[in-house]
Amino acid sequence: MPTQQPSPSGNTETSSGYTLELHDSALKVNAQEWDALLHAQSNPTPFMRHAYLAALETSGSATAQTGWAPVFFTLRQDGDAANVLIGACVLYVKSHSYGEYVFDWAWADAYQRHGLQYYPKGVLAVPFTPVPGTRLLAANATARAAMLQALIDWARDAELSSVHLLFAEEEDVTAARQAGMMLRHTVQFHWQNRHPVTGEPYRDFDDFLASLHQDKRKKIRQERRRVHDAGVRFRAIPGAQMSAADWDFFYACYERTYLEHGNAPYLSRDFFQHMQSGMPANWVLFLAERDNHAIACSLVALRPAAKPGDTGATEAIAYGRYWGALERVDQLHFEACYYQPLQWCIANGVARFEGGAQGQHKMARALLPVQATSAHWLAHPAFAEAVERFLEREGQGIDAYMGELNERSPFRHST
Repeated sequence: MPTQQPSPSGNTETSSGYTLELHDSALKVNAQEWDALLHAQSNPTPFMRHAYLAALETSGSATAQTGWAPVFFTLRQDGDAANVLIGACVLYVKSHSYGEYVFDWAWADAYQRHGLQYYPKGVLAVPFTPVPGTRLLAANATARAAMLQALIDWARDAELSSVHLLFAEEEDVTAARQAGMMLRHTVQFHWQNRHPVTGEPYRDFDDFLASLHQDKRKKIRQERRRVHDAGVRFRAIPGAQMSAADWDFFYACYERTYLEHGNAPYLSRDFFQHMQSGMPANWVLFLAERDNHAIACSLVALRPAAKPGDTGATEAIAYGRYWGALERVDQLHFEACYYQPLQWCIANGVARFEGGAQGQHKMARALLPVQATSAHWLAHPAFAEAVERFLEREGQGIDAYMGELNERSPFRHST
């Protein structure tokens, strides 16, 4: 296999009545076309917006130099005089497995032990973002299947070891299964703004607390009281109202979180400058202050509710993304990352808060387990067979884990 990244620039392929074009930069893809197709999908997250993907690239956060070489695929129907975009996706050719949150280090190690190269590989994902959502943007199932098959054919010709479709939506999973890809499941924790008995949105935070078992309700109140008694107060600042100083403070907190764990941050300050200028409506900052001095914050991403007449998804969703603190206060993390965002979601009619990857402790805060799915294609037949056996065993463990978690609901009544 090659050690150099394959170059997609200028490549054009035709398959089954479609024309597939490959681009080595988001800047070579029409932003309006991309976003229009995205908004028609069942789960269009803000992380798949053209502006977000372009910011990853132009800020230097996800590029060939950092091990994330982008390949943008666009699909059009042959003979369509209007030349309408009916399929699009981005694949990253990767030289490592960092920043993915679906772990394949053992697979790479097995390749190495057998004298084979696992890298470069292809990843259909949003860099550094373990958020489920539509990855294969398509006008219909036929176009989606054609695009995915053409992508796998390209990966084979480019001598990539594998293709990994991460945190996929159901229609992506269906296309992947039809293409012969292997499925893998992980567990995330999401909160629903819906009373478990009435099914109605919570009236306020107290109404939410009342739905929980007494011990969970008591623990949350105790944790919130400790933060309040420490003199900490919060302000929620919509992204459109965040100043440059707010973004600077956020980045100082974000950077410290990574450095405290011995790593450099994935995202540059310039990336968030692009968020401030190009996607302010997709962010909310929860700023913790004591004695009128900022000490911590969490940054939550937002998918606003669809406007009347829009196709695709309609509910507003919030995504817990980043947090950091310059001072230590007992229970501050839970207040900044869960209680303040949940309270804001209730007040603003947001249907769901996604807490991200891992973290069984989130169940005590009423974030319930949900299954997230990825799909995998390996070029080497023997390794594909071995991975398939591994995934079968792993899947049984995930099923048992989900069953165990579902028996430990924090709610007084079953959801």
